[in-house]
Amino acid sequence: MLRGLALVVSWLVWLLLVDIFVSALLPLSLAAPNLCYDWASAAAESVWAWIQLIFTKANGATITVSGDTLPVGESAIVVANHVAWSDFYMIQAIALRARMLGRCRYFAKTQLKWVPFLGWGLWALGMPLVSRNWDRDRRELDRVFQGITSPQCRWPTWLISFSEGTRYSPQKYDEAVAWCRSAQKKEPSSAFVLHPRTKGFVTTVQHLRQAPQVHSVYDLTIAYQQGNTFHAAPTMLDTLTVPNLSSPGRNGKGYKFHVHVRRFPLEELPTTDDGLSRWLEDRWQEKGLWLAEKKKEWAL
Repeated sequence: MLRGLALVVSWLVWLLLVDIFVSALLPLSLAAPNLCYDWASAAAESVWAWIQLIFTKANGATITVSGDTLPVGESAIVVANHVAWSDFYMIQAIALRARMLGRCRYFAKTQLKWVPFLGWGLWALGMPLVSRNWDRDRRELDRVFQGITSPQCRWPTWLISFSEGTRYSPQKYDEAVAWCRSAQKKEPSSAFVLHPRTKGFVTTVQHLRQAPQVHSVYDLTIAYQQGNTFHAAPTMLDTLTVPNLSSPGRNGKGYKFHVHVRRFPLEELPTTDDGLSRWLEDRWQEKGLWLAEKKKEWAL
């Protein structure tokens, strides 16, 4: 614990300083929105890169990647399954490779604005803080989309959402199966995914088609294992304080971390709302099958 505190306290101090800096940019953004966005993104990158180093270097997490190689610097809509807090490290590993770490903007629950340090920074950075009631969130979404689609801005961005709307658990899987049966939807293709909520995805795609810098949708599938337990991920505290996360043996925790990446050009997606909903549901069917195969592979 003392080791963990030594690692994290200095990062928290830097996070506070970055929050203050980004907040100070807000009045200036009225006159120089593009410059302030670039400065805020650079500051955010320093925060996320630092915590990524704690996870991978100081605490020994090894993240493996498969699938498509992403273009450097490309703006995209990103969707992913949601298992644990550590999902953010998985996404950041991909963003680092694509040099888009500071440009990541996550759909986050509006309640997070009250979390000390984190919530303040999310709001100041322009993260979309939503309630999942898309009619109620329309003003917030318009604010976020404006910076991406406006001819005066057109900011490079990864707009990231966990399309299941909640973290995976066996209980939530059972609830998803029951809902699919009642709604006459396809049930999840394996016991490792939920059913995606499509309305937010459809709204995002239809708005960002207006942004010429947004070319693709990235579908990230995140998998974990510890020992023989699939989808077992470390807690938030563990990611910050526990060493040897991926090391086997007596002194290691034996976690496996993997991200599978797929890139879909935006022009190849359906143009109708119903078509986009089915498209996302099909990706989740494929995601479930991929996770089932990954579990078999790791069991060998």
